[in-house]
Amino acid sequence: MTHACGIDFGTSNSTAALHTATGPRLLALEDGKVTLPSAVFFNLDEESLSFGRAALGEYLDGYEGRLMRAMKSLLGSGLMDHGTEVAGRMLSFRDLIGCFIGEVKRRAEAQAGHSLDAVVLGRPVRFVDDDEAADRLAEQTLAGIARDLGFAEVSFQFEPIAAAHDYEQRIAGEELTLVIDIGGGTSDFSLVRLSPQRRGREDRGADLLATAGVHVGGTDFDKRLSLSTVMPELGLGSTLKNGAAFPNSVFFQLATWHTINFAYARRGWRNLQELAPEVTDPRRFERLLRVIRAQSAHHLAMRVEDTKIALSDAAQVALPLPEVEDDLSLTVARDAFAASIADEIAAVGAAADRALQQAGLTADRIDTLFFTGGASAVPALRAALAARFVGARVVEGDAYGSVGTGLAVVAGQRYR
Repeated sequence: MTHACGIDFGTSNSTAALHTATGPRLLALEDGKVTLPSAVFFNLDEESLSFGRAALGEYLDGYEGRLMRAMKSLLGSGLMDHGTEVAGRMLSFRDLIGCFIGEVKRRAEAQAGHSLDAVVLGRPVRFVDDDEAADRLAEQTLAGIARDLGFAEVSFQFEPIAAAHDYEQRIAGEELTLVIDIGGGTSDFSLVRLSPQRRGREDRGADLLATAGVHVGGTDFDKRLSLSTVMPELGLGSTLKNGAAFPNSVFFQLATWHTINFAYARRGWRNLQELAPEVTDPRRFERLLRVIRAQSAHHLAMRVEDTKIALSDAAQVALPLPEVEDDLSLTVARDAFAASIADEIAAVGAAADRALQQAGLTADRIDTLFFTGGASAVPALRAALAARFVGARVVEGDAYGSVGTGLAVVAGQRYR
């Protein structure tokens, strides 16, 4: 029996795992599935709280309430000092994150059959880019939340290093591996020397050659796709009668998972009403009002996310937008999507380059590229990384489970 676990609190999905006598084991957190979508829904009709797929389902079924997703993206940001309004009262984002991780703990303990009082939490290489103080604050905030939930022992491991521990359980010889973890909110790299002989060592400092990361992930791809396709249909890029650009802040809020609810605030609605006499494109302006009035932007975000995923297998995809206008549908091409995320792809590639530079190695020295993370399947991103490491073997990890499994391995080593 182990009272330690690994928890991967992800931007899009979360997992929990134990290290047992037979090895690491992911725990079923919802309907027999090991992933729990990182979503919370405050159902005002039923006066209830739901999580994961149930939360998304109730929101899509049309219940009145407030949906929260991508909460991890708030860590280390100034938004952590704020909150969101639910049924006339403000809930802090810290409490919302605690509420969700507490539910992960409760479900994990139910599956384990006993309490869990020690945890290794996954963390990105960078919670916040180019701000060491904010990055430390993000980790401290997450540690404080875990302790408040009853974890007496709390420690962290970089998510790509955890994924390396998972991969190492299955290799037969020594490999110099670049672990590429493209998650919902961050892209992280670890350059690690792996082998069957090393897997049991607790101190792996000599085997970790480099880490690098950037605060860019799948939700950023969603945002760019939305801004380039959906938001122009609501008026992004239009002008007012005086020639000024229509304020774009509302479109960025609607296109970004963790700020969607800000667009529904009463103050923003008043500002839009004041702009009404000045708009030059009333049809698209009415579409914008319709989305905000119905609070249907999460529906749009889910449609955009589905389109992004579908473009991994198809050259073009239909994107229906009934929330914007009846019978409205757009055709989105893979090449257009790739163009919309060109800057994000460049930033991810630069992080991979930094890992190599930190290790003092050239790309031809890398034996294996180990891909994990839900956003790792984007073709343009894969192509950009493959072009940097032409001779490396590509290995596919469990997109949603490798990090959690590896965290359980670390938990077994630290808290045995």
